[in-house]
Amino acid sequence: MSGEIDTRALEATVEEEVRAGLTACQVAVGFNGEVVWSRSFGSATDTTRFWIASATKPVFSSAVLLLIGDGMLDVWRPVADYVPEFAAGGKGEVTVEQVLVMTSGFPNAPMSSADGRDPARRVAQFEQWRLESEPGAQYVYHPASAHWVLAEIVERQSGMGFCDFLEQRVTRPLGLPRSLGLSRIEQLDIAQFSDAADAETKGLFDYAAKIEAGEPGGGGVMTAATLASFYQGLLHNPAELWKPEVLADGLGNVRCTLPDPLMKLPANRTLAVVVGAGFGAPWAASPTAFGWPGVGGQIAFAEPATGISLAFLQMGDMDEMSQFVRGTRMSNLALALAR
Repeated sequence: MSGEIDTRALEATVEEEVRAGLTACQVAVGFNGEVVWSRSFGSATDTTRFWIASATKPVFSSAVLLLIGDGMLDVWRPVADYVPEFAAGGKGEVTVEQVLVMTSGFPNAPMSSADGRDPARRVAQFEQWRLESEPGAQYVYHPASAHWVLAEIVERQSGMGFCDFLEQRVTRPLGLPRSLGLSRIEQLDIAQFSDAADAETKGLFDYAAKIEAGEPGGGGVMTAATLASFYQGLLHNPAELWKPEVLADGLGNVRCTLPDPLMKLPANRTLAVVVGAGFGAPWAASPTAFGWPGVGGQIAFAEPATGISLAFLQMGDMDEMSQFVRGTRMSNLALALAR
């Protein structure tokens, strides 16, 4: 791929979606280590940030990859080797790898934002959790629980708060702003808080609490440009931020192909991302593209073969099928930019 990227079809399609009812959205395309095109639509401005929901997961998992590269974390070992309290309730054999690929057997284990942000209360919750299935036996999406465990491991192994670790070791070296653990006063420009936000959307979660706690599996806040730039960081690994062999494993080594019980598709999970058509990803047209979707229709992915990354953040349409169709449409247009 060379020359300028022609984003006219992508831009026209987004404008069509906004006319059809999207309240606000942002789109950004990355290539060759930088964001080459970004635009905001509807009520969003270029400085508006979005709550990116589960698209947070690869961002935080990238911090876990740093610990692996530093020799401070062995994914084959039980979580209890790093967090002894986690062994309570029959969870002593659950491995770090099983947590990362979501075969650990506690998908619905509860953790409020208030408990998660407090280390003592977080560990107390771990001790109450019980297995819902045999570890390693099946893939079930863990909306929040798995990444709270990873946050505890990060804190114990690094000696600093997990939000600070992510900022100091990942986002800041990539030239990106802090994305987890934002105070209430730092949340004023988030799209989902705007007066134009759909009333149903605003009532779905206590966004402010999730964001303030820095929920590692779903509390991230970014612009589309920031998120697309993060994926360029994964593709190009500037200054070898991550050990190359660890990053290659984390992005391309599919460790779990067990079927997702809801999607009826292989999970296609690496330690950090979903690859190809796994988990019903909207970038399924490329077998090598990797990323993660988020509730509300948030999308972020990169394609190693071409070097393209896309972030598409949206607000104002709560219909999940519409969100998926729109996301697939955006993903296919982005993938076509490289052809």
